Amino acid sequence: MTKSGLKFSRRTDKDVAFDQYEAGVPSYQNAIDLLPGWTGSFPDALKLKAGRLALYNDHRIAWMIKQMGSLEGKKVLEIGPLEGMHTYMIDQQKPDRVDAVEANRLCYLRCLITREILGMNHAHFHLGDAMAWLKEKPERYDLIVASGVLYHMAEPVELLRLMAERSDAVFIWTHYFPDVSEKTEPWRQAFSGKTETRELNGIPVRLYERGYFNASSNASFCGGPKDRHYWVHREDILSLLTSFGYGSIEIMGEDRNHSGGPCFSLLAKRN
Repeated sequence: MTKSGLKFSRRTDKDVAFDQYEAGVPSYQNAIDLLPGWTGSFPDALKLKAGRLALYNDHRIAWMIKQMGSLEGKKVLEIGPLEGMHTYMIDQQKPDRVDAVEANRLCYLRCLITREILGMNHAHFHLGDAMAWLKEKPERYDLIVASGVLYHMAEPVELLRLMAERSDAVFIWTHYFPDVSEKTEPWRQAFSGKTETRELNGIPVRLYERGYFNASSNASFCGGPKDRHYWVHREDILSLLTSFGYGSIEIMGEDRNHSGGPCFSLLAKRN
């Protein structure tokens, strides 16, 4: 009892906020912290803590944009946007539309948070399988972007075929299997040793089976939807793209000594 005569009860568990509610001051950082496992960082000026990689300013995507000349008014399909940082770079070029298709549920939610924080006027994020999108949607695109996707696929040859059906220009950053490699190299450890050859357009495509070894249990996992996936031989990627009618294939930033395995960026265009 107080001097005013009012009664106050002691704090009980009924006064504790439910776990599904955020009790702090509203902020973008609260949204980032909601989802664990971020890979990319945000621009320094925003003073936000997420991942380590500055994918919002990726030199590979900057090179692609420069080689394309202009994306203004273009229709772009991005396969596997991860957290939407590359999408942001494309969106800044004022395309007519960007359809960004992400199968990983956590990555999809991170994309929505990135769109809210960085602001995107032309990008639309879609949760689901990109190969199903390519098979079922009739749209053609001026450019298809698949950065960090091909080497995670259970059916990489089919993905390349479907991309070629939907666009006269494709950008790919991927790891590949080289002509020569030492079995003792760290990146080789995830391979099963099994190989397959699949033929398309008269081209025998060499595939090398790989697994994730339970990496998918980590919140930051951003690989493919199936444990069994394949890397494609370097020359077979280029031969397939040529067979699809891409007369111009430009390669940038090839790194045969990358810790994750040999990799390159390429932009393939039909004349």
